[in-house]
Amino acid sequence: MPSAFLLIGIPGIENGATWTSLVFCVLYVLAILGNSALLYIIKTEESLHTPMFFFLSLLALNDLAFCSSTVPKTLGIFWMNGGLIDATSCLTQMFFVHCLSVIESGILTAMAYDRFVAICSPLRYSSVLTYSLLRKIALAILLRAIALIFPIPLLVRQLQYCGDNIVLHTYCDHMAVVNVACGDKRVDNVYGLVMSLFVTGFDLLFIGLSYSMILQAIFKMPTKDARQKAVGTCGSHISIIFIAYFSAIFSFLTYRFGQKTIPHSVHILSSNMFILFLPFWNPLVYGVKTKKIRQRVQRILFYNQSTFPPSRH
Repeated sequence: MPSAFLLIGIPGIENGATWTSLVFCVLYVLAILGNSALLYIIKTEESLHTPMFFFLSLLALNDLAFCSSTVPKTLGIFWMNGGLIDATSCLTQMFFVHCLSVIESGILTAMAYDRFVAICSPLRYSSVLTYSLLRKIALAILLRAIALIFPIPLLVRQLQYCGDNIVLHTYCDHMAVVNVACGDKRVDNVYGLVMSLFVTGFDLLFIGLSYSMILQAIFKMPTKDARQKAVGTCGSHISIIFIAYFSAIFSFLTYRFGQKTIPHSVHILSSNMFILFLPFWNPLVYGVKTKKIRQRVQRILFYNQSTFPPSRH
């Protein structure tokens, strides 16, 4: 491998690079603040110590790591032309970006199972989703991601390079680095394709089955209020799932099958928005949709206002 790679950012948007970097920066700061606030509220509010918020806290932690794995380097490329990255750091970033992406998908799948148990078997909710099971689910999500992604940087390291070290991306994406190589890339291409289809296909199938049974249970509820409450608890999760998998599938398909018809800048922007927009959107959606979180935020704001000394004017 070359000793270092040069990340060139997003080619084709030079005229709008300043505004693009500002959008990235604002979304990143809001994502850090939103997910940190979500974790603080869940930790300090006893009534939120439930399986649903356990998975939500895992999602917030993963989102913090997810966006932080790429955005600081991306901003360095925009603001300081800091696109140079040594090979070891590039492979490390590649591992964490894709590992955190698989973990994100696993958490969303686990949250679908949580909603299935809560709506279809509400009386058994606490006995089924024990903290022992929650820890096992979290460990399984982590181990699956590591097992699937660990071979990727090893395979990339074995490729043959012919002196070219320019990566057409803002971070060390797997296929972006593979495209730099000049040797036989079939193993990397096939493994990346099979791994992506396996994770996306399995998780979407599980989520689809969970929500099909959830819908059946909702239609059987005796009152309209109960049905509305059940739909409300699932609505935020469904919106997150749609955004996450739509952007991931779009990025996956355009990189492999749409390079001749879709501008490269569009693909890179979609990849960055998948990493950046979800961490920004998740705490916003769950904060607005979840009544207990809204009440906790209101209490914090009301308490802070009440601690200010009264004005003398």
